Amino acid sequence: MSEVVVIGLGQLGRVFAGALLRAGRTVVPVNRDDDARSVAAAHPAPELVLVAVGEADLARALAEMPFIWRDRVALIQNELLPLDWEAHGYAGPTVISVWFEKKTGSDAKPLIPSPVAGPGARLLIDALATVDLPARAVATGDALLFELVVKNVYILTTNLAGLKTGGTVAELWRDHRPFARAVATDVIALQEALTGRSFDPEHLIAGMLDAFAGDPGHRCTGRSAPTRLKRALARADAFGLAVPTLRTLV
Repeated sequence: MSEVVVIGLGQLGRVFAGALLRAGRTVVPVNRDDDARSVAAAHPAPELVLVAVGEADLARALAEMPFIWRDRVALIQNELLPLDWEAHGYAGPTVISVWFEKKTGSDAKPLIPSPVAGPGARLLIDALATVDLPARAVATGDALLFELVVKNVYILTTNLAGLKTGGTVAELWRDHRPFARAVATDVIALQEALTGRSFDPEHLIAGMLDAFAGDPGHRCTGRSAPTRLKRALARADAFGLAVPTLRTLV
């Protein structure tokens, strides 16, 4: 039976592990304190190595990845951009922009289908289908980059605007639309600086609004929002960006 390594078994990691098991794969878990090199020695040729750690732990996980696994990596993190994997010498990993939410004590809830690119895309699409989570294949390169930026605009706009407004995404767009647009404008400027690319802001906002429609009752902000704001402002400072609306949120 084909093996899939799952590094990190938090909320999302467990969803993927369960889906992969239902899809007939043997799941090899790697927890925080496990020696990945020893696991790699015992399982040198998995079909996929799903890195399901949080954003804060991604750089370390990629840097410490056993060499024999490096061409099999799949990434699922929020705020993900090509620079995150290219900085560690990875080329063309499988990447999924996760558009479902999993909270303790409840089933995973999809907002919109999750786009997936890379060599492991079909495996992840088929596995998620076994647990009723829709996903769709997209091309690598520009198509994947656009999907990642849309997700980042959604996450950062809702989280950061929510520090001021609270409420749901539907309320944010209904009651605070000019403010939400101003936050999104700053977020898009930051994404352009991080990627070295220009994007049509209306196209990105339309993608964000598709996700709003998928779950209008989704809360705007959470525990990670202050950390996201701090990171966004640090990155803006590094690029010399004004991001005036984001600075009002400090």
